[in-house]
Amino acid sequence: MPDLLIELFSEEIPARMQGKAADDLKKLVTNGLVDAGLTYASAGTFSTPRRLVLAVEGLLGESPEVREERRGPKVGAPEKALEGFLRGAGVAREDLVERDEKKGAFYFATIVKPGRPAADIIAEVLEGAIRNFPWQKSMRWGTGSLRWVRPLHSIIALLSDETGATVVPMDIDGITSGDFTEGHRFMAPGRISVTSFDDYAAKLKSAHVILDASERQDMIWQDATNQAFAQGLEIVEDPGLLREVAGLVEWPVVLMGDIADDFLDLPPEVLQTSMKEHQKFFSVRDPKSGKIVKFITVANRETKDNGATILAGNQKVLFARLSDAKFFWENDLRVATGEKMEPWLASLANVTFHNKLGSQKERIERIVALARELAPVVGADADLAEQAARVAKADLSSEMVYEFPELQGLMGRYYAAAAGLPAKVAEACEAHYSPLGPSDDVPTSDVSVAVALADKLDLLCGFWAIDEKPTGSKDPFALRRAALGVIRLVLENGVRMELADVVFKHNARLTGFISGVEVSRKMETLKAAVDSLPNEASNVASQAVEDAKSKVDGAEFVNKLADVAIENAAVAISHLLSFFHDRLKVFLKDQGIRHDVIDACLAMDGNDDLVLLVNRAKALSALLATDDGENLLQGFKRANNLLTQAEEKDGVEYSYGADVKFAEDDSEKALFAALDLAEEKIAPAMKAEDFAAAMGEMAALRAPVDAFFEAVQVNSDNQVVRRNRLNLLSRIRTICLSVADLTKVEG
Repeated sequence: MPDLLIELFSEEIPARMQGKAADDLKKLVTNGLVDAGLTYASAGTFSTPRRLVLAVEGLLGESPEVREERRGPKVGAPEKALEGFLRGAGVAREDLVERDEKKGAFYFATIVKPGRPAADIIAEVLEGAIRNFPWQKSMRWGTGSLRWVRPLHSIIALLSDETGATVVPMDIDGITSGDFTEGHRFMAPGRISVTSFDDYAAKLKSAHVILDASERQDMIWQDATNQAFAQGLEIVEDPGLLREVAGLVEWPVVLMGDIADDFLDLPPEVLQTSMKEHQKFFSVRDPKSGKIVKFITVANRETKDNGATILAGNQKVLFARLSDAKFFWENDLRVATGEKMEPWLASLANVTFHNKLGSQKERIERIVALARELAPVVGADADLAEQAARVAKADLSSEMVYEFPELQGLMGRYYAAAAGLPAKVAEACEAHYSPLGPSDDVPTSDVSVAVALADKLDLLCGFWAIDEKPTGSKDPFALRRAALGVIRLVLENGVRMELADVVFKHNARLTGFISGVEVSRKMETLKAAVDSLPNEASNVASQAVEDAKSKVDGAEFVNKLADVAIENAAVAISHLLSFFHDRLKVFLKDQGIRHDVIDACLAMDGNDDLVLLVNRAKALSALLATDDGENLLQGFKRANNLLTQAEEKDGVEYSYGADVKFAEDDSEKALFAALDLAEEKIAPAMKAEDFAAAMGEMAALRAPVDAFFEAVQVNSDNQVVRRNRLNLLSRIRTICLSVADLTKVEG
């Protein structure tokens, strides 16, 4: 069986596209080969800045012959129908056979599709893959119609086995396939002829090209860490940057350079971000001081001076970049220390957060109000929470964050500390954005928790108020992430609050603001229309506008606005709480708690207290994982079904009056006693929110309930006994439903 080597050689492919492009090449080609009948043993992909490579081992030499039997028209059918079948099947009339079926005699044809050489199939599949390659961005060059991410220069399409190698003939817009590639652009330019994948990989390495991206990453990391270790330093880990740099070079050469003393006092995050974003440099840290003191750059070639010229050029460019960063830092510090960030806060009035939700400054005012309300709930000082919420987003107007948006929050912490604000306020400036994902750390400081909750709840309430909710996979405002952030903040900090009450109050505040914005816009539109009228008409119209304004600002409008706010808030609460519950299901599923268990707990009062809800769900989940819990569930369902059927049949509710004096069987009497004991213990446990204890007491009912159903016929001929037993079932249902709605649990 031959092996197949494909190389698509081009100008430099952007590093971020290489991995996906290699996977796409493998998928398109191997799927096409298999669909055409060519199976294979294994396939691997490789990429460098100038090439995508696919190596397929154990490929069939030709596709197998395929025989297909096709049923035609009935014997005796019109001649035209028979002729159409013959054309479609590609057979002659004498090739047909007649066969009796249940519905009569039919013509049958055996269609034989002969196998095809692998080379013919490969040429078709590879051309289709190249012409329809799913690049995110592509270009045309010259006069051809072919599109590729960068100009495509050559194609290797080579079949090889123990007898030798054969080029698969192809011609795509003048680019013909061959058995040659090129080595390193600078260190080994020129063509290299190859005969197999092993020969190809070996000759490329000799020509200073490391084909495997993971091998290049390992080389870079090992050399960089060794150089840093030799000087008592350490590399700041950045897997994303490592992948990107490995995609920029074919022959990595690691060089360590110095950072000028002028910049060593800049915050380490500023140095790291500036070097990464602008120069693709790794940061080298002094573990004793925590400062970034050097950098690592990765060149794409070896030089006679061991990289000295490359380092000198890089250090010159870096000096200019860091000079800008230092300028931003010093200017920002003057605003933070001298004017306490007030100019930044004022400028946020001119920054639109959303056209229906106002400016960033208006949003900050809402967050301030909400953070102050939440402060007592999370145990924070209300004044500190208000102060932190007011300055938390001030750094959005700073020069440093304008240049490096990813430093928002972090720079706010530095600037708040420089302004002499309390440590908790400075910490909240950075921490209030967290958590940003499921693995991100959750703030634990009380002030940070209050501001983080206020920030995320305002975001969610705001977009629900203007009906901008996530749909399908689209979530442009990251509302799912915000909801998960609220859930993790509440659960991991044990925050006990009635979410519905918080949402109601804030949504009412938002609805009033949004309605005011709409009125203001309508007035501005009307004023513009008035100004365009002739003078005399304009005067009359202007007076009408003023009259309208006076009515808009009056008490009648305010009362109507309040009514609308309350109505809208009620709707938003319901929808937003459902959204929270959906996200909570996803969150708890990863912890092994089933959706139906959560639904059983959601049906109970207090489902907007997420801590209470999750504690109940965990206790119920633990109960159902035991034999007693699972059997009790079956007993409950049996009792509930019998009771429901009897109530529907009799048209009455059996919910009161069970009396032990009407019990006829010992198991019946034992169940009365067990229910009395359970009620006595479950009620205080539920009041104390000790769900584990309550569930444990409920599990103790398993044995008496099982014994009751084994020994007793509920629907007795004696109507007094029947009613008594149905009321006894009602006690079972009531006790079980006091802990969770077991009707929603599957099983």
